[in-house]
Parts: sequence; structure tokens; C-alpha cells
Amino acid sequence: MLDDTYFMRIALQEAEDAYVENEIPVGAVVVLDNQVIAKGHNLTETLKDVTAHAEMMALTAAANALGAKYLQECTLYVTLEPCLMCAGAIAHTQVKTLVFGAADPKRGYSVYLKDGKFPSKAEIRQGVLAAECADILKKFFEERR
Repeated sequence: MLDDTYFMRIALQEAEDAYVENEIPVGAVVVLDNQVIAKGHNLTETLKDVTAHAEMMALTAAANALGAKYLQECTLYVTLEPCLMCAGAIAHTQVKTLVFGAADPKRGYSVYLKDGKFPSKAEIRQGVLAAECADILKKFFEERR
């Protein structure tokens, strides 16, 4: 069985793709039965859409791939702690497990929720390849300042 770091590295490749496209480098993948069924990265600049976050792109692609709106047996890997909007979408799609890399102390869901508790029954695993996930974001913003 493949582990969290394997799938987070795929999400990091998505973040690299976003970086190349001059998007904030966040990547996400949806996994079912140890297989990647969907990928996504930030496209907010490209699509001129503030909701085009990596998680939203990956969740939509997964729902389309499965022909279903619920992702109850799926795991979502994302390089950055989801924002409140994405946390709501994760809850609504009923993702079974959320795995994220870097914490987001400015806009992550835990900043906005009382006690920082995730708004669904999803199992949460955090800090997977956190340094690598944070480094790509740091590099991106340092280059733009």
C-alpha cells in the first residue's frame, strides 16, 4: 500500500504546475482505493475565479470521474491547510480523509472555526511533507515581493 508521502508528492507536483502558471502554488489530489482519480491546482488567476482553489478543482474532477457528488471513500491530499470555503466543500462532498501538508495560520480553516475543529467527520492528518509544502509557497511569495 502506498503511503501519505507518496500521494503528497503528487500534490506537490500539482503545486509546481501552479507555480509555473504564476498561480499560488497549492496542489491537491483525490485518491480512491490507492489510485489517484483526480488532481488539481490553484487556477484563480487563470480563470479569474476566486473559488478556483486546488481543492475545488480536485473535488470537482473527482466527482466527475466517479459520476457522483459524494466522495465518501476518498482521501484528499492537499499541500496547504484548506481555507474555510474549501473545508465546507470537503464536508459537503463527505470526503473520508483529509491529509494536508503546511498549516495556514492566516487563512486556514482552523483560524476561523471555534476550537479549530474540522466541520465534518473526516479523519484529518496534517503535517505530511510540511516543510516542502511550505517551502514552495515561501519561494513563490519571496519572488513576488
